[in-house]
Amino acid sequence: MMKIVAAFVFLLLSPFVSPTDIDTDKQALLEFASLVPHVRKLNWNTTIPICTSWTGITCSKNNARVTALRLPGSGLYGPLPEKTFEQLDALRIISLRSNNLQGSIPSAILSLPFIRSLYFHDNNFSGSIPPALSPRLVNLDLSANSLSGSIPGTLRNLTQLTDLSLQNNSLTGPIPDLPPSLKYLNVSYNSLNGSVPSSVKSFPPSAFQGNTLLCGGPLTPCPENTTSPSPSPSPPAKSPDTSKRVLSTAAIVGIAVGGSVLLFILLAILTLCCAKKKDNGQESSTTAAPKAKPGRSDNKAEEFGSGVQEAEKNKLVFFEGSSYNFDLEDLLRASAEVLGKGSYGTTYKAILEEGTTVVVKRLKEVAAGKREFEQQMEAVGRISPHGNVAPLRAYYFSKDEKLLVYDYYQGGNFSMLLHGNNEGGRGALDWEQRLKICLGAAKGIAHIHSSSGAKLLHGNIKSPNVLLTQDLNACVSDYGIAPLMSHHTLLPSRSLGYRAPEAIETRKHTQKSDVYSFGVLLLEMLTGKAAGKTTGHEEVVDLPKWVQSVVREEWTGEVFDVELIKQQHNVEEEMVQMLQVAMACVSKHPDSRPSMEEVVNMMEEVRPSNGSGAGSGNRASSPEMIRSSDSPV
Repeated sequence: MMKIVAAFVFLLLSPFVSPTDIDTDKQALLEFASLVPHVRKLNWNTTIPICTSWTGITCSKNNARVTALRLPGSGLYGPLPEKTFEQLDALRIISLRSNNLQGSIPSAILSLPFIRSLYFHDNNFSGSIPPALSPRLVNLDLSANSLSGSIPGTLRNLTQLTDLSLQNNSLTGPIPDLPPSLKYLNVSYNSLNGSVPSSVKSFPPSAFQGNTLLCGGPLTPCPENTTSPSPSPSPPAKSPDTSKRVLSTAAIVGIAVGGSVLLFILLAILTLCCAKKKDNGQESSTTAAPKAKPGRSDNKAEEFGSGVQEAEKNKLVFFEGSSYNFDLEDLLRASAEVLGKGSYGTTYKAILEEGTTVVVKRLKEVAAGKREFEQQMEAVGRISPHGNVAPLRAYYFSKDEKLLVYDYYQGGNFSMLLHGNNEGGRGALDWEQRLKICLGAAKGIAHIHSSSGAKLLHGNIKSPNVLLTQDLNACVSDYGIAPLMSHHTLLPSRSLGYRAPEAIETRKHTQKSDVYSFGVLLLEMLTGKAAGKTTGHEEVVDLPKWVQSVVREEWTGEVFDVELIKQQHNVEEEMVQMLQVAMACVSKHPDSRPSMEEVVNMMEEVRPSNGSGAGSGNRASSPEMIRSSDSPV
């Protein structure tokens, strides 16, 4: 019993759970922010909790200490303050990669007692690597800096070190013995010399390339005088007669003539070889692919970043208000899972090393140039926050690759839940849930239409692009992409099922074509039928035409999803009224369609916000009224 009490008292008095420690960490971070200039706002507000709201900060489970500092690509520049990090002695992870930090690396950082991972690459650090290293280090990445001096021999004592990246620096001297725990090593493109030690001979040649004075191991064998440095006996002294012997004039002339003939023969051979290569069309300047910068090979990068060029890396553009702290390299290293392939590209779920989950859309068939692309993205990024609009967090543009980054929504999308792909075990959506989702989507689209002087449009409305939170709050995604895409993009039949007739014909989208697409979404909700689904004869079903044909034959009840008929009671009038709203949206003539703001008002008349049931009857609910509307056929 006394032991338990003593242990409890020890925990209470432990410096790692003392409430004053988080305050000390907070002050040290504020000092860091004041001493290190930064282009990007850190959002370190003293009035909000440090452990839940500060950008790039992770705390221990009990929020007693700061354990991780991640500020990659944040525009940090200048030297790092050493004393500041001495106070942050509970840090386990520091990621300051892809900034413009200068000066020497403070020795206090590398010797922090609990530090496990340091990511300082792609900066401008200079000086030597401090020899005092924490024995807990697991990952150390100091590549792509301006470090000089030798690799510290103290690295051999780091028995937990698994990842060491020192490439693209100016390090000199031999490679010391390194711990057997290493799983990844890269010291390429330095000025190292001597033989590769036996402890790292199993690594591939690419780990050592770019060091012309290195030998042994996976590289070329070392000369004997390098591997066996024992002194050899000095040769006997030459006699004065032989050491001062002078060549005759004839000998000199003979050597000169022979050398000229040999040089002429070599030039002739080289000329013939070059001519032969040209004839065969095998010139290296036209066929050889540019060599990639040495680094870690990663198959995940080929999933949604195969077109990312090394020179363009770390140019992921974040929008104001984004709390994410990762760069393009983090994104390409992420574990990726394909969520779906849509009209404009493939969508991935990406889980970063630090545990952050985002959605990455890899665009295809983009016709816009860089300037036009960036202007459109800025317009999309300026949309004010709205609870029914999935915000675009970041984008990336290069010649061969265009990526968009969104939040990840755990509720999936409307299509998954509506058509039975309920991996989470959720039952069929009832009327209340469907109405909530569609009304939320309508409000989101109306907000997009009202942004940027009412010039923005969605351009790709369909049920897979209505994302859902756990409580079924709808957030529309993929908006603002259509103007960037090639008019020759082949759309799948599923996407064509949502397109307005004029949009299919002209390949141009308007806000009224958005209204048509939303009307199809409403019909999909009411009927339970997927828009654009093919029949057994591979004929694409036009959902608006099908609904109109059923209603024309006075079979209005046959339109609605059988699951709704089974589950619901006393909502038939609401369903018929919502059907009328949908048919108004899919009117054949764009000018006859309501605006999205009017659609929201019409839907709220069907189901007032107080949830009292059907509306006041302002909208007629008879099949005759539906049949008399502007038919799309």
